[in-house]
Amino acid sequence: MNYGNLTLLTDLYELTMMQGYFKTNAREKVVFDVFYRKNPCNGAYAICCGLQQAIEYVEDLHFSDEDIEYLRSTGFFMEDFLEYLRNFKFTGDIYAIPEGTIVFPREPLVKVVAPIMEAQLVETALLTIINHQSLIATKSARVVHEARGGVMEFGLRRAQGPDAGIYGARAAVIAGCVGTSNVLAGKMFDIPVKGTHAHSWIMSFKTELEAFRTYAELFPDNCLLLVDTYDTIQGVQHAIQIFSEMREKGIHSKLYGIRLDSGDLAYLTKKARVMLDEAGFQDAVISASSDLDEYLINSLMNQGAQITSWGVGTNMITSKDWPSFGGVYKLACIYDENGRAIPKIKVSENIEKVTNPGNKRVLRLYDKETGKIRADLIILDDEVYDESQNLTIFDPLSTWKRTTLAGGSYRIRELLVPVIKNGKVVYTSPSVMEIRDYCLREQETLWEESRRLYNPQTIYVDLSQKLWDLKNSLLDKVHNYKD
Repeated sequence: MNYGNLTLLTDLYELTMMQGYFKTNAREKVVFDVFYRKNPCNGAYAICCGLQQAIEYVEDLHFSDEDIEYLRSTGFFMEDFLEYLRNFKFTGDIYAIPEGTIVFPREPLVKVVAPIMEAQLVETALLTIINHQSLIATKSARVVHEARGGVMEFGLRRAQGPDAGIYGARAAVIAGCVGTSNVLAGKMFDIPVKGTHAHSWIMSFKTELEAFRTYAELFPDNCLLLVDTYDTIQGVQHAIQIFSEMREKGIHSKLYGIRLDSGDLAYLTKKARVMLDEAGFQDAVISASSDLDEYLINSLMNQGAQITSWGVGTNMITSKDWPSFGGVYKLACIYDENGRAIPKIKVSENIEKVTNPGNKRVLRLYDKETGKIRADLIILDDEVYDESQNLTIFDPLSTWKRTTLAGGSYRIRELLVPVIKNGKVVYTSPSVMEIRDYCLREQETLWEESRRLYNPQTIYVDLSQKLWDLKNSLLDKVHNYKD
């Protein structure tokens, strides 16, 4: 887990390209964009996450003597380039969309404006940090939405290694989980840790009743009893017996109830709810786990399952049905020696892979009456918009799809904010729990039609007329050049 500084957390070709720029005296300032092309899980949105770790990575960029010696040993690098690396540091600017923000395909989540060697080096690490945490945050938001809250993350043992478990837990809590079973994540990020006991606790005693009684004596204020080790209905009866004993002793637990980890959760929780209520324990929690995801939770809710707390592990911490976020890092602009911006575009036969050129900003357009997102608008850096004026936006692919927002009916928000200027951090990351509160508010700006699991309504990401014209002029130049 402790890797020291992460400067060598990069693909080899980033360093070989750096050496190429160094040897050819390429020192231009450039603009790179981090963006993704398709929402995870066939949804209508994503949640960006991982910015704090990305900032820490850039802030600590330097090549140690050991790093340089290792690079020398590979045989790829020349001595003058290795000597240059000894004093390397990031001196550019980075703009980013704050963590916990709702985001959509093709809009820059992070924008790097820096000398080309510096901008090239940070590509791989920024992608692995932003891609992973944004993926888990998005998956977790879907799970929490279907559960209507009350989800605990406990996937550490099934995560793809310690880092994925730790930062996945962070992302899950940001997206709305109430806590994690991961104690180290709790310590690192000051987030709630939660948990009960395993089947092995029950099995280590002569009887289930003895195991429950001992646990209740040890943890009277957090007494969630796992009832499905042997026979679930009997386990519920034994739990009720323990709760009755606690009540007779005058013990009023802050949190008590049962947990099920197997079986027909819809039937069993409905049966357990009746049993608990009839015994006078109407406020007892019923917690459920067992390979849950948003689809199974949705089904259980539709069946009337009586579950008040959810433990979700494997399918959330790994985003099992959608294992990659797909974020990319593309060159958008080069500034020549006179400071003139030269927009760049990547062309592909796959229309989704054609990039948006230039130094850009992202505007979010909200409906003033509802507070919901109407659309996002990608614009060039020098454009100015006035909320009091009518604004016509259009689909950049199907340009006949247009709508005009009446002046005064919408609110504009600038999404990209400066986080690093001239190599210095100018952004203070909120605490994880503060980001969580912000993220929950962000999710409320989505229309419910965009949050449904099946065929969600797309929210448009449009280009300004000026950016659309620039993009098409560059495509025309490429076409004429090919001809």
